[in-house]
Amino acid sequence: MSRMHVSFHLALLGSLVVFALISGVFWHLGGREIVGHSIYAVILAFLLLALVVGAVAYPLARRLTKRLERLPRAVESLGAGDLSARVPVEGHDEVAGLAASFNRAAERIEALVGAHKTLLANASHELRTPLARIRMATELIKESADPKRKAGLDQDIAELDLLIDEILLASRLDAVADVDASEEVDLLALAAEECARYSDVQLDGESALVHGNPRLLRRLLRNLLENAQRHGQPPTQVRIANTGGRAQIVVSDQGAGIPAAERARLFEPFYRRRGSSNNVGAGLGLALVRQIAEHHRGGVEIAATSTDRNSFVVSLPL
Repeated sequence: MSRMHVSFHLALLGSLVVFALISGVFWHLGGREIVGHSIYAVILAFLLLALVVGAVAYPLARRLTKRLERLPRAVESLGAGDLSARVPVEGHDEVAGLAASFNRAAERIEALVGAHKTLLANASHELRTPLARIRMATELIKESADPKRKAGLDQDIAELDLLIDEILLASRLDAVADVDASEEVDLLALAAEECARYSDVQLDGESALVHGNPRLLRRLLRNLLENAQRHGQPPTQVRIANTGGRAQIVVSDQGAGIPAAERARLFEPFYRRRGSSNNVGAGLGLALVRQIAEHHRGGVEIAATSTDRNSFVVSLPL
């Protein structure tokens, strides 16, 4: 028999013993005549039994339910990304065993994810050295190499450099829970600086002050603009707005609308749309946009528009 069953049986037996003792006292004090001649005594006895059982069983049941309540909260925290979530192990019954099993599983998951992030960051960092050598070699053979081949090699190096940079940034965002170097940032001013890099981008809206990392927010805007330039059609429109206590960054282009079934997958790392003719880029741009937005306690989505155009909406707390 399990420890939990034993505990419940002991609680029930204890309740019956207490009821028997109280009944004996009641009988000894003159309740014999009442029990023999009145139905109210029977009702009183059952009420007394229910009271005793409830009083004895409540502490045990409450202690059990409190421990059980901690488990779903810990599971939700772990699922939300808090890999340090653990459950206190109390007692020696099945609930304690379940809590210990959860803690062991959470520790293994945290160790595996940590090792994966470390490996990814280290591998990306180590790629910088051979990439620098290749870049130097291309400069040394600049005069003798075919210009077309040299241009293609330079483009390949630039794409590889961008991929390494995005992998390193994604790894750092995964490893750091809070926004570092947080300061007040005017999204309209930041967007104006980024939009000035393109000739076919239109900007409007109002000033929106948020607290965050200006370098990361600049990267978020730049990735959205680069995505519109690569996969959309000009002109690209950027709008900054304050809506319901939150700042919104809306980046729209005139390209073909994205099917609803594909919208969520666009933010997955290395995802490429079916039938896309433009495979430029590493496939991490929009994934980084989502990571940076969530890093600032915000979010990003693709909004459905009446003109069936692409419209990426980033929402950040003011």
